[in-house]
Amino acid sequence: MKILVVEDDRRIATSVKRGLEFAGFDVDVSFDGEDGLWRAREFHYDLVILDLMLPCVSGLQICTSLREAGDWTPILVLTARDGERDETSALHAGADDYLTKPFSFPRLIAHVQALLRRMGSVPVPVEVGDLRLDSVRHRCWRGDHEVTLTAREFSVLEYLVRRAGQVVRKSEILDGVWEYDFEGDPNIVEVYIGRLRRKIDEPFGRRDIETLRGAGYRIGSS
Repeated sequence: MKILVVEDDRRIATSVKRGLEFAGFDVDVSFDGEDGLWRAREFHYDLVILDLMLPCVSGLQICTSLREAGDWTPILVLTARDGERDETSALHAGADDYLTKPFSFPRLIAHVQALLRRMGSVPVPVEVGDLRLDSVRHRCWRGDHEVTLTAREFSVLEYLVRRAGQVVRKSEILDGVWEYDFEGDPNIVEVYIGRLRRKIDEPFGRRDIETLRGAGYRIGSS
């Protein structure tokens, strides 16, 4: 598996490269956005690890350029920025995942492996009734009305929508969306289900997200 790391902090880039190679990956490094975009276009990579704040060409510009060219190579954004706006901007630009510095190396490897497991499938919009999701841009619509979701809210909703009509256990959502990092509270699923109901159901007079007591959750179209 070949990975491109685009990171202008040479200490971090060298550390990430060394660790990934120790884990068995073949790694190239670019120290600015212009070279990173050129490499991503010219060579085949199984994954791109990308900083947002880069000289010459920003990480957001690289994401947008690759996606507009039809390149669906998985992109993991690695940045010192911390905040929902930056995370959402990266995902809207076409990134697949987001990891904030500082990070532990086992956490980085877990994110890399999760993305690589999903490689080989081009994301396409998914629909349940008049609820539509764009998995590339991480955008959501109820009919003609766009609904603003956080990155985590979108991930929970997408997990349910891709299993529309099925009963999904809380443990499955934790494993599929949070993996081992569930923000310290295994009841976090209920919190996000409540947020989603307030955003995609209640304003539109719907009750599409069902709770089946003792079983899990199910999404349908009402």
